[in-house]
Amino acid sequence: MPFAARGGVRLYWKLDGAPDLPVLVLLNSIGTDMALWDTTVPHLLPAYRLLRIDTRGHGASDAPDGDYSLGMLADDIVAVMDAADVERAAVAGVSLGGMIAMELGLRYPRRVKALALICTSAAMDASAWAARIATVRDRGTTAISDLAMGRFLSPQFVATHAGVAESVRQGLIAMPDAGYAGCGAAIRDMALIDRLPQIAVPTLVLAGDRDTSTPFAGHGEHIVDAIPHAQVVHLDAAHLAPIETPAALAATLRAFLSPDDGKRDAAETLFEAGLVNRRRVLGDAWVDASLAKRTAFTADFQAMITRIAWNEIWGRPGLDDRSRRFIVLAITLALGRWEEFALHVRTGLMRHGFTREELKEVLMQSAIYAGVPAANTAFAEAGKIISELDSASEGLN
Repeated sequence: MPFAARGGVRLYWKLDGAPDLPVLVLLNSIGTDMALWDTTVPHLLPAYRLLRIDTRGHGASDAPDGDYSLGMLADDIVAVMDAADVERAAVAGVSLGGMIAMELGLRYPRRVKALALICTSAAMDASAWAARIATVRDRGTTAISDLAMGRFLSPQFVATHAGVAESVRQGLIAMPDAGYAGCGAAIRDMALIDRLPQIAVPTLVLAGDRDTSTPFAGHGEHIVDAIPHAQVVHLDAAHLAPIETPAALAATLRAFLSPDDGKRDAAETLFEAGLVNRRRVLGDAWVDASLAKRTAFTADFQAMITRIAWNEIWGRPGLDDRSRRFIVLAITLALGRWEEFALHVRTGLMRHGFTREELKEVLMQSAIYAGVPAANTAFAEAGKIISELDSASEGLN
């Protein structure tokens, strides 16, 4: 097993991918180890050599007693990069990993090519973290596991991926209490927000629209405002985006961290950015099936709607996905575009974009403004889909 040593502390790391590809460093959140990235890695390996690191106190890395600091954790990452013979790399970090990434960008600007800051913050409630640290040091990580799990993953994801959620919980409970408390101190004491204007590398902030731990409002928005020219992309995920939306996250990273050799042109970048939104709203299975049906005759049209509709419109920050879904339902109902209407009814219900009660209310209001006959057909089309989903659900039981 590869370890780097710094100050008597062993730091576990793993390097995967072709040696001729650009390096992307992946950093985990507090309470998780490098396995956080397991389902995202396959989507990134075609484009990057991936350096994953167990943060001090996590996974196979040592967990010394005492408080850690972001400066200490950033120094750890540089020690690992040296051990892996990586001079300069892009860095993507989740939560605490994002905080470490920002510290890296400030302390070691020559070692960092770009930053991807995922579901993170530059300023947290110090008193809340002080209380959490005290609890962990007194009663262990089990005492805060329910709190952490309630923020790590969305209820919708847990309902359909109970095994994955339980693995995350067990990993949290099994980690050394000293490691969690030490990293908690780094979060408690961080001093990032006032220094962020000094970051001069390309920066992407990825916000989870289901993230209750570091929501964009109050957290990500301040990073975007502080770092010059920072960009933002929203993901349909809670705090641990690499687990909930691995394909969408990977596509976002690949679209942002374009190679320096200029092989990726602007149209391809816009297409991949649109594809992230399209997958988030409609799901990987439907998008993959749609792309597989492309022909020489339809390919340009598919590329255009992905770049424009899915990137330019669905990627705008003014409305959330739920509101946009309702608008699409009302318009397709009014125009009688039943194939598109059915698509958004089905994916909205399957991906927890809205409830059946909310769907009914949209159709009820559309009846007044678009006409009862159109709403009558809409209820019938939606009813067929609901029956199909119920039958499929019963078949799994």
